[in-house]
Amino acid sequence: MDRQMILDYLKLAERHVANGTAHIERQRQIIAEVDRDGHPIGRSEELLAVFENSLTMHIAVRDRLLGELRESDSRANSSY
Repeated sequence: MDRQMILDYLKLAERHVANGTAHIERQRQIIAEVDRDGHPIGRSEELLAVFENSLTMHIAVRDRLLGELRESDSRANSSY
């Protein structure tokens, strides 16, 4: 994968991480509100777990892309 493609995918991955983080924060607020109102929170906690798992995967993709970018930059610098 060329450097520009990595950067494009990295930008998308960063957006996914940011959105995932926001979803998790909002879901935690929802859980607190639902619990405070005396309603069961099991389903809300299940959804939170889904969001957390998705975020973990997005972070892994982002980190892999960062590694590829470092390797790409290292190869480019060593060829001079």
